Amino acid sequence: MTQVGIDRLRQRADYTHKYNVKTGRHGWLRLTPAYSVRIVEELMGRAEKPLRVLDPFCGTATTALCAAYHGHDAATTDINPFLIWFGQAKTARYSASVLERARRAGAEALGLAGRKGAEPGAPPPLHNIERWWSPAALEFLCRLRVALEATAAPGTAEGNLLRIAFCRTLIACSNAAFNHQSMSFKDGFQLALDIQPDFARMFRENTDFVLDGAAENPRGRAAILLHDARELSSLDREPFDLVVTSPPYANRMSYIRELRPYMYWLRFLVNGRDAGELDWLAIGGTWGVATSRLADWRPEGLAYSSPELEAILGRIASPRNTNGTLLAAYVRKYCVDMARHFAELRAVLAPGAKLHYIVGNSTFYGELLPVERIYAHMMEAAGLADVQIRAIRKRNSKKELVEFDVSARF
Repeated sequence: MTQVGIDRLRQRADYTHKYNVKTGRHGWLRLTPAYSVRIVEELMGRAEKPLRVLDPFCGTATTALCAAYHGHDAATTDINPFLIWFGQAKTARYSASVLERARRAGAEALGLAGRKGAEPGAPPPLHNIERWWSPAALEFLCRLRVALEATAAPGTAEGNLLRIAFCRTLIACSNAAFNHQSMSFKDGFQLALDIQPDFARMFRENTDFVLDGAAENPRGRAAILLHDARELSSLDREPFDLVVTSPPYANRMSYIRELRPYMYWLRFLVNGRDAGELDWLAIGGTWGVATSRLADWRPEGLAYSSPELEAILGRIASPRNTNGTLLAAYVRKYCVDMARHFAELRAVLAPGAKLHYIVGNSTFYGELLPVERIYAHMMEAAGLADVQIRAIRKRNSKKELVEFDVSARF
């Protein structure tokens, strides 16, 4: 294993989701943990022939779409049905007639939503929903959702595109403030300064943005699959030449925190317990009901350990750290899940396949968790060769938090 140092690193906004915001389909929905299409393109390089590209942690399908645009054959997996739906819509090919139908249906939906006496429909059962939207915004969104169901059926190509525009609109008119590593909410002073936006105009502009991106069809194809990255040996696909991915980070953030509003409005979630169940199934996301299960969790089957990890877990679990035992259990579960993933990965790789894992380190009670070294150790234990660690950017103002490319060859 070799490691490239972190001297003179910059934060590199062009390596984050910010680079994707105005980049066609890559900018359709904002997700803070998403990595930049620029990273994917750099790692993919200029291949002499089409590649089979895998991303086992789909997210917003950045890798799959990038690979398809470059003429490669891609597959990506996730356990979240919303991300599967979004990835399939994001990587699909659209004809001019579909785009025209979507444009007409969107205009018709706005007309229906604006009619006096039209029933707005019930809001989604999102906890504390009034924190998310003003009464006026909430009423508009409820009316528009009902209208879209009448003009663009769910599951149709035009219906998918308009629901992405709807998702962009519901976030744009929300009280969410993206000035944190994930998100927060505007305070009362900020809300008092806000001018009531033209919601209909927002939806029209978002529809135009989505349809402009949809007109740029990828040359290659992408399969977006509902599948667990810890069970790749059961994935019925031809072997892959290249893996480019960014797994969840070990930071105990809810796996679906930013996705929650989309998932409730589009009925992928109907209650908080379902959200907790998804968090429990995810790698690196434990919240709600998932948190309470950590106390009783024990690894089954393949377990992972190393002297370095055990020493770190002992310090995290120190009695002086509130909830230290719980967080140590979380870190152990994260590592066990990722070790299962790497053990399963070999079954879907072609000889000579190259791997790139973009991941950041973490801190717990001031204790640095060197995730990049843990990944490298797991890769070597799984029989992968030429394992290297390359620091690529600082993550924020904390000098110890860095993002790495951990690479290997099969």
